[in-house]
Amino acid sequence: MRIGELAERTDTPPRLLRYYEEQGLVRVPRAANGYRDYDERLVDQVIHIRGLLEAGLPTRIIKQILPCLDDPRDIHFADATPEIIATLEDQRDRMTQRIDLLTRNRDAMTTYLESLRSCARPS
Repeated sequence: MRIGELAERTDTPPRLLRYYEEQGLVRVPRAANGYRDYDERLVDQVIHIRGLLEAGLPTRIIKQILPCLDDPRDIHFADATPEIIATLEDQRDRMTQRIDLLTRNRDAMTTYLESLRSCARPS
């Protein structure tokens, strides 16, 4: 598939897809005509990369663990060094802090919306 189709299917700008390639997060072979040939498997991989980035993981960490993520529900890393484990634990703890903050913000917004609705004039 071409970059435009991958971009549309993953809701990822083409420029960002090229960045992922530059960072070594995705590998894209070239067709005989020189165009990049985006494989179907990249759809899930790009969505997974975006999820990890949105969770706060830096690309250098994603690059290290991505080859070991055959299935998002089955994460395994056979030869993890103590440094990698410490880094991942730190990233996990940061995610937990972000989740807690987002949960508090969501709950505050829900309370505010409930207050607005109770004070709103009927349409």
